[in-house]
Amino acid sequence: MTGLLTTAKALFQAAVDRADPALALRAQLDSSPLPPLPEGGRTVLLAVGKAAIPMMREALRLIPDAAQALAITNPENHTEIPGATVLCGAHPVPDETSAAAGRAAIDLARALGPDDRLVALISGGGSALMVAPAPGLTLADKAAVNKLLLACGLEINEMNLIRQQLSDTKGGGLLRHAAPAQVQAFILSDVIGDDLRAIASGPTVAPIGTRAQAREIMQRAGIWDDAPETVKAHLNATGTDQETPPPASNTLIGSNRHSLKAMMAAAAEDWTPKLVSHRLVGDVSEAAETIAAAAEAAPKDKPVALIFGGETTVQLRGTGLGGRNQELALRVAKLGAERLSGDWLFLSGGTDGRDGPTDAAGGIATPATWEAIKASGQDPEALLANNDSYAALKAADTLLMTGGTGTNVADVQVFLRRPG
Repeated sequence: MTGLLTTAKALFQAAVDRADPALALRAQLDSSPLPPLPEGGRTVLLAVGKAAIPMMREALRLIPDAAQALAITNPENHTEIPGATVLCGAHPVPDETSAAAGRAAIDLARALGPDDRLVALISGGGSALMVAPAPGLTLADKAAVNKLLLACGLEINEMNLIRQQLSDTKGGGLLRHAAPAQVQAFILSDVIGDDLRAIASGPTVAPIGTRAQAREIMQRAGIWDDAPETVKAHLNATGTDQETPPPASNTLIGSNRHSLKAMMAAAAEDWTPKLVSHRLVGDVSEAAETIAAAAEAAPKDKPVALIFGGETTVQLRGTGLGGRNQELALRVAKLGAERLSGDWLFLSGGTDGRDGPTDAAGGIATPATWEAIKASGQDPEALLANNDSYAALKAADTLLMTGGTGTNVADVQVFLRRPG
């Protein structure tokens, strides 16, 4: 397993390196410098998301005359930056630190004048790290809805549509606060398909949908009745959808697809790489079947590297600890033990270095994983049923541990198999 594990980790690292936020921002501003401002105009920097620290550092290097700088990130990635204020919010469930960060961002935007410019550096995780409840709602209301969203298996776009309608910053809210200043946003995408409205819930773009659509999605997902009454009243109100925000310049500087291409290139020398899917989404059980079927169909007479990217979802039916990448790896371990032959290894990881509310980036599966869990005295079927993938993979010593990476372009997966 050692050789396969080394290769898989190297390919995962290639994906992370390609999503380096500082390099991506540098390349963009080197090729398209910021236009000059009117005399007396100020440039203010705001970085929000899991990649906020490296993006802000690079922005301060490239824009040394910035009048003010605020970075909002998660505690794991927190570090002080000379010349910038750094705040931490909570992720994936926002708390009062997220609300304090939201208030600071709004204050920064509201202080801008018509000759000023806001440079917004946006990356994944910003939706929870910077929150501002819509008028009439509280942080507790938003947190309650967020917990319901994370547990019901909705896709990210649906979750963000709902979040936007409960927020004073998302869905173009930041633009409304910054007007009449110009806003230029540079965005690192953690959303499959790179819909800018969904990345960090789109603080610098128009909203995904309406309150009526948010209500319909919550009803369809079976979480409407459990939502706070204030939230239901807010979404039931008529004629109160957010107005179209002012225009902004939004530029995508990195994404999951870029990272998948980097994995393909890194695998090309010694393996036969194939990009199976750049949209591995939906429930993890279906994704695991997709991976197993692709592995069964792949050539067995040559070393193959099957590459996937996306963002799956998990239906929480138990009380265990884990994340979507860990559960995907555990499910592939089960299917692989039943259906796959040869010397193979599967790795699934979040490019941010964190998977769910755990300290793991994801999980690894090999032909021995399922039996190793049993040998430890654990019941892998019971652990899987309880959504306890962390304990299962820990028992098999197949957790992927990387620490925070300072970037986030969703998840990547690789299946490796050698002939013989």
